[in-house]
Amino acid sequence: MKNTYKKMLMAGAAMALAGAAQAQSAGSNVVSLGWMRVMPTGDSQLLTIDSIAGRPAGVQRPNTGAKIDGADTAGLTFGHFFTDNISAEFVVGIPPKHDVSGDRGYAQYGKLGEVRQWSPAIVAKWHFFDAKTKFRPYVGVGVNYTWFTGESVTNQNFVQREFGPGSTMTATASSSWNPVFNVGANYAINEKWFVGFSVSYVPISATAHFTTTLANGAKVESHTKIKIDPVVTFLNVGYKF
Repeated sequence: MKNTYKKMLMAGAAMALAGAAQAQSAGSNVVSLGWMRVMPTGDSQLLTIDSIAGRPAGVQRPNTGAKIDGADTAGLTFGHFFTDNISAEFVVGIPPKHDVSGDRGYAQYGKLGEVRQWSPAIVAKWHFFDAKTKFRPYVGVGVNYTWFTGESVTNQNFVQREFGPGSTMTATASSSWNPVFNVGANYAINEKWFVGFSVSYVPISATAHFTTTLANGAKVESHTKIKIDPVVTFLNVGYKF
């Protein structure tokens, strides 16, 4: 009886580790919700003055620059398993609001402005091991579309010191399609629930355009190209249905 009992315990432990009813198998749909940390790694080119009062300039201002600061947000995913190993996932987050800080000579001004980033993505994933394994790492590749809203220059000290008293500045940023590179892993808690963690890299660049209105009404048009290139971590809880 004692040997039989030991064998039953060992069999039960093996089944628990294997996760015989793992959620991630062919035909499964899964949703997950969690915390995203968006960490830009790039910087900007020098600020280029394109025109002054309508006259072409094409002059770069030396020792100028800006960078996008990190932000936290909530993320949501919806995925479908076409086979036990291949899935596709739609990823979206509450658009994070990033502070834009000065770089190089502009670092003295601290925060220059802010912008909200929208970056939904579709990612195809290859999941390692079979569907009965509780711990399943994966790799993925996909595409995202990024656009921006709420672009604003909030530091009036910066604007007026660089362009003269009484000057004001507005900003816009370009949108773009970008690749997504993704690695991560999920761990099945039970038949329905799992926890996951992933790291993504998205090489995003945007061109920021600025219109500065001087005190006399003349307009200065300028631009810079900003590399955002964020590393995005995602810690989440998921559910199969």
